[in-house]
Amino acid sequence: MDVTEFEQLIDRLGEDLSLWPDDRRLPAEELLKHSSAAQALLEEMRALRQALAAPPVRAPEGLTDRIAAAAAKMKSDTAEPRTEGETAES
Repeated sequence: MDVTEFEQLIDRLGEDLSLWPDDRRLPAEELLKHSSAAQALLEEMRALRQALAAPPVRAPEGLTDRIAAAAAKMKSDTAEPRTEGETAES
């Protein structure tokens, strides 16, 4: 088994090797003993799974209103007429 095949199996079977069929798990475990790339891939997939399992992050109350107010202010600031050659930085 090579790292590419290992990655494909992780995508299909998940990062918990104990759930893999023996004919796939045993070569994967052997690869992990010798391949730092396979080890890194497995750790990355475990970290991704853990991140996806975490509860969602909620925005602070009122954030939407503050963003909308800031956007409206920016729109009104940029709507002011400029003289020829004048830029927003001027």
